[in-house]
Amino acid sequence: MALLPFVCLGIGIFLGLFIKNQKFLTVADKVSTVSLILLMITIGTNIGLNDSIMSRFTSIGFHCIVISLSAVFFSILMTYLCEKTVLPLEDIDRELKNRKLSLDTNSLNGLQEVNLIEEGENKTSHLVWIMPGSIILGLVFGLLSRGMIESSSLDSFFTVFLIILYICVGISQGSNKEVFIFVKELGLRVLWLSAAILAGSLIGGIVSGVLLKIPLHVSVISSSGMSFYSITGAFMTQAYGVEVGTYGFIVNVLREFFTVLLMPMLIKISKGSPIAGGAAGNMDTMLAPVTKFVGAELGLVTLITGTILTFLVPFLLPALSAIL
Repeated sequence: MALLPFVCLGIGIFLGLFIKNQKFLTVADKVSTVSLILLMITIGTNIGLNDSIMSRFTSIGFHCIVISLSAVFFSILMTYLCEKTVLPLEDIDRELKNRKLSLDTNSLNGLQEVNLIEEGENKTSHLVWIMPGSIILGLVFGLLSRGMIESSSLDSFFTVFLIILYICVGISQGSNKEVFIFVKELGLRVLWLSAAILAGSLIGGIVSGVLLKIPLHVSVISSSGMSFYSITGAFMTQAYGVEVGTYGFIVNVLREFFTVLLMPMLIKISKGSPIAGGAAGNMDTMLAPVTKFVGAELGLVTLITGTILTFLVPFLLPALSAIL
């Protein structure tokens, strides 16, 4: 099972790279959403059936809040240091304005003009509510089904939904070629921002794990999801069981929640702070709210950063699992 993420992602990336039919990509996106909903319902049901988790739900929730805030804090700190040394975002912002490059009005290398901010808003409007709602629905179903359903009977369904989700994520990554054009336009220096956010998330996971006295594989891997809650929660459930998987989901949902809540304060710290908070979510659900604060020009940087981290997370989690 340890190779499952790599195999499924590899299949998906291959399909995304070589199948250019827009209808295929649209169907894959819909299948991904449905499988994600079913996966979240399955995880919620497992939580409801598990007496150990339900009896410790308050303490688990507190741990998740601490891990999430720690990951956000250190991501912002590392990003701030990055801005002051190798990647001055204020200068990049002026440069992009002078070159008239922005997220919602690009025609780079002959690409048709697209409005990615609008797409981000559409995704935000339903995913932010559907995913937690699916967990809650499964949780209620699990509580009502005690004595009638065994947790082990859900394992096969979980594995099937997980395989479908990994393949669809791979398709999305393989088909998202525009980001390479943006990187070419802006230069490889923007990669420093992704590295800073990743480093901050890892440090946040280590610090929170030590403070809370919980196993590092729980705190570090969950914080390394960087707001990619679907894959993180699913992977941690598959690798460690439903209790640890609960951390993977809640920590990363909370990361998006805290980022949106604190956005007016974050932008006062630096241009990169909202981007650091959004992390992998900057590719979709967090793209619109972050861009509203950093501006359409740095929205390009936001999208690139989110895409890189989103691509990295599914490979990073199994690697950390093997180390910790």
